[in-house]
Amino acid sequence: MHNVLEAEVKREGPYLMRTNVSAVSNCNREGFKGQMRLSLKKRGATFVAGVAVASMVLAACGSGSSSSSSSGTTAAQTKIAGGTAYFAEGPGAPPNYIFPMTPGQFFSINNLAQFQILMYRPLYFFGIGQQAVINNSLSLANPPVYSNNNQTVTVTLKPYVWSNGEPVSARDVVFWMNLLKANTSGWAAYVPGSFPDNVTSYQATSANTVVFNLNKSYNPTWFTYNELSQITPLPIAWDKTAATDPTPSPTAANLPDTTTAGAQAVYKFLDSASRDLSTYATNPIWQVVDGPWKLSSFTTQGKAVFVPNTKYSGPVKPSLAQFVELPFTTDTAEFNVLSAGNGAITYGYIPVPDLAQKGRITSQGYAFNPWYDFGINYFVENYHNPVLGPVYSQLYFRQAFQELVDQPQWVTSFYKGLASPTYGPVPTHPANPFADATSKTNPYPYSVSSAVALLKTHGWTVTPGGVDTCTSPGSGANQCGAGVAAGTKLSMNLQYMSGQTAIAQSMQALKSAASEAGIQIALSSAPFNQVISNAVPCKPTDASCKWNMENWGGGWEYSPDNYPTGGELYATGAGSNYGSYSDPQTDTLINATHTSANPQAALNAYQDYLVKQLPNVWQPYPPYELSMISNKLGGVTQNAYLDLTPETWYLKG
Repeated sequence: MHNVLEAEVKREGPYLMRTNVSAVSNCNREGFKGQMRLSLKKRGATFVAGVAVASMVLAACGSGSSSSSSSGTTAAQTKIAGGTAYFAEGPGAPPNYIFPMTPGQFFSINNLAQFQILMYRPLYFFGIGQQAVINNSLSLANPPVYSNNNQTVTVTLKPYVWSNGEPVSARDVVFWMNLLKANTSGWAAYVPGSFPDNVTSYQATSANTVVFNLNKSYNPTWFTYNELSQITPLPIAWDKTAATDPTPSPTAANLPDTTTAGAQAVYKFLDSASRDLSTYATNPIWQVVDGPWKLSSFTTQGKAVFVPNTKYSGPVKPSLAQFVELPFTTDTAEFNVLSAGNGAITYGYIPVPDLAQKGRITSQGYAFNPWYDFGINYFVENYHNPVLGPVYSQLYFRQAFQELVDQPQWVTSFYKGLASPTYGPVPTHPANPFADATSKTNPYPYSVSSAVALLKTHGWTVTPGGVDTCTSPGSGANQCGAGVAAGTKLSMNLQYMSGQTAIAQSMQALKSAASEAGIQIALSSAPFNQVISNAVPCKPTDASCKWNMENWGGGWEYSPDNYPTGGELYATGAGSNYGSYSDPQTDTLINATHTSANPQAALNAYQDYLVKQLPNVWQPYPPYELSMISNKLGGVTQNAYLDLTPETWYLKG
C-alpha cells in the first residue's frame, strides 16, 4: 500500500526557518563540544585491542564527537585496508533520532550531521573542508537549473542506488515532499510560508528528474543553500503505516493518489519507529540506506557501530571495516580514555581545562586540530513566558542583559582564548563572504553601570544584590513596557548544559554580574538533550511554557540552512525559533534575503538590524571541539558544517 507517493502534488502558500551536539559514564570534566543544527560541541595503540579496553573503560566511566583535518604521517606508514576507527561523541547528547525528517527536540548535530548523514544522504551536500560552500561531488544530484525568472527549478539526480538495489529516484524526492507538506508541524526546519509552502507544485518528470514550481522569483543561492538543502530522498520501502505492511514496489505503473491523512499516518509510523532506539540496528526500515555506511549495532546509550554499505554509489568508498561512535556522559570520562594512551579512541578531543596536558597527549601519537564550524552561539529567552515574557520583549531589557555578558573576559578566562565573540546572526569564523563589519563589532560592551542605568530609566527600582521591581508600569519611554505588570520582579531561571566547565563558569559569571544589577538568576544544569527538549516554542497558557532561559551551550550551526539568513531561527513561527521571538521588521528583512535582486545588500541589512535587536543573548563561540586525532588515522577532513565523513578515513601502519 502506497500511502504517500504521487506523481504530482500542488500546494499554494506563503513562506521558512531552523539549528548544533553529543556522550557514557559518571566522571566529571569538560570542554567545548555541544551545539545545535542545534549545535553541541565535543569530543587509541592497536585498534583491535582498543575495543576490549574501550568496553571496560566505558562501563566504568563513560563516552562522546566530531571530524577534523588530516593528521600527521611518516614515510614509514602505509595505508591499511580495513580496521576500526573509534570516534568520541560529546558529553550528554548521544544520537537519539534516526529518521531524517527531524523534530525540534532532536534537531542536533549529533543526529543530523554525525549520525543520519552517514546512512541517508541529503539531495545536496555542503562543505569542502573549512569552505562554507556546496560540495557538488558528494551531492546526490547535479547542480539545479533555474528558469522562468527563477520560479522553476529542475533537479536531475545522479545514478545512486539504495542498499536494497533500488535506484535513488525522483519518486524518492517526491516521497520526501509529500511527507513534509503534510507534517510541517513535526519538522524543526519549518517556517510558515517558506519551504515547502513556497513550492506551488512539484513533479517527477522522469525517473531521475524533479521539477519544482515556486510561488515567486527567489534568490537561487538562497533557494539552493537553504531550501533544496533540506531535502533527503527517502526510499519507497519506507512508505508504510505499520511494520507488517507489504513493502511497496517503486516500479508500480500507477501509484494511488496520496492524501494528507495517508502522509500523516506514514510520518507517525516512521517517527514512532525512530523513537525506539533499541531497534535501530534491527528494524528493516533503517537498513535501507544510500549513504556510505549501514548501522551494524546500536545501544540506547548511543554507541553506534557502522559497517560499509557495499552498494554505496558515491565517489569515495569506505576503507575502514568498521566505524564506531563512542558515547560519554562527561568530558572527564572521554579524557580519561584518551589520555590512557592505549588507542581506545582514534579520534577524540581534549577538554578546555586539560589544555595544559596537550603536549602529553600529542606525545602519545595524536595530532591537535581544533575543529571550527560555520555557526553562532547564543542562548534563548522565552518571549511567551506568562510572567517574564513581556520583559524579554522589551529591547531596553535585552540591551541591559547583554551588557552583563563579558564576552572578551569569558573568552580569555573560560575558553583559554580559543573562542570568538558572537555579536549577531551571521558567523564571523571560519572566514566567509557573508559577515559584514557590523557583525564583527560589539554594540553592547560589558558594563554593569550601563545596564543599571537602562533599567532605572525604564521604570525599575534597582536593588543591587537583591531583586529589581517594576514600579512604573506602562508603555511610555520611561516605563517598564507593554505587558509588564506593576510589581514584576527580575527573578528568573536559567538552565544550561551540564558536562562542560567553560559553560558552567560563564553562567556563574553572568549570575554574579546580574546580581550587581539587581537581576536574580537561579541556575540549574541538565544534559544537552534535556535542555533542548525544554527549550521549545510554546503558548503562554501551556504548562510547558514556564521556562525562562535555556542555554544548550553551542547555539546554532548553519546547516541545512547553509546560507545564514536566519529564517529558521528568527522568523515568526519558525520551527527552530525556540524562544518564540517575533518582530515584523525582522520578518521583512529575512524575506528580502530570499528574494532581493541584490542579495548581499539584503543580507547586510538583515544582520545589521539583528545585531542591534538582540533576538537572543549572544555568547562566545568556541571551536566545535579541540580534536585529537591519532597519527595512525589518515584521510580526515574537518567539515565547516560539521558533517562527518569517515568514508575518507583509513588506518596507517
